[in-house]
Amino acid sequence: MAELTQGEVVYSPRTLQAWRALLNWLGFFFQIFLQILRALGHLPLLSSSSSSSSSPTFKPLPVVELSEVDSPASSTVEIAADQDSVEEDRIQRLTVVLDLDETLVCAYESSSLPPGVRNQASEAGLKWFELECLSSDKECDRKPKVNYVTVFERPGLHEFLKQLDEFADLVLFTAGLEGYARPLVDRIDAENRFIMRLYRPSTTSTEYREHVKDLSCITKDFGRVVIVDNNPFSFLLQPVNGIPCIPFSAGQPHDTQLLDVLLPLLKQLSEQKDVRPALYERFRMPEWFQKQGIPSPG
Repeated sequence: MAELTQGEVVYSPRTLQAWRALLNWLGFFFQIFLQILRALGHLPLLSSSSSSSSSPTFKPLPVVELSEVDSPASSTVEIAADQDSVEEDRIQRLTVVLDLDETLVCAYESSSLPPGVRNQASEAGLKWFELECLSSDKECDRKPKVNYVTVFERPGLHEFLKQLDEFADLVLFTAGLEGYARPLVDRIDAENRFIMRLYRPSTTSTEYREHVKDLSCITKDFGRVVIVDNNPFSFLLQPVNGIPCIPFSAGQPHDTQLLDVLLPLLKQLSEQKDVRPALYERFRMPEWFQKQGIPSPG
């Protein structure tokens, strides 16, 4: 048999058929690959908003929501306007005028006070202290006379002033002389809660009584002022502004007027735009004065 020379390779028909089949399969897969590429050409990039929409953390705000970001400015203006109206409707702070003797404290000349009174007061838990004060009387050498007094604090005094100061302006108005009252008030009001202190020279005389406390020297707004005094004649010029209280003495160590009676009443009055109707309904002071022969002030 003659040998085949190089370049003279002869393929059998079966081999040619196998190659054609292989080329057909390759062409088929190539067409599929082209279709895949065309389809990928229409897909968005990974960095586009559609790919990030699955992540709520980085989801961009829609255009409509972005335009609504500016809306709080208008609501802020509306809130500010509402706050202004609230300021206008806010009730002015109540002014409470307090008497001193037999209302907040009671005081006796130490020389005339029986020793047993102090002992009984201490045993009952009543607070008291000694006080030096100047008298209106003069010594032989024309120097002011010094008096020694024993002062008993009404139960609950300091807590009463503390709580009252939270919602009211406090004014002390006493018919006592300043030489006596000033050091006493310094002692019971170390926190300076009283915004004003008025003594006997600030009182006025009328045809019916002396040492009357005219509230017009404190305020012109009589709808927001009350006076608490054990002596009703002290407020005969403004009877519908007065609160008569029970007089206090050293023999009342268990008195509860300040915290149980006066403080709740004053809290209620602090919420009223005008205190006079409520006080009139409760105490009817103009009628009481008429029974005393004192007509209601015009």
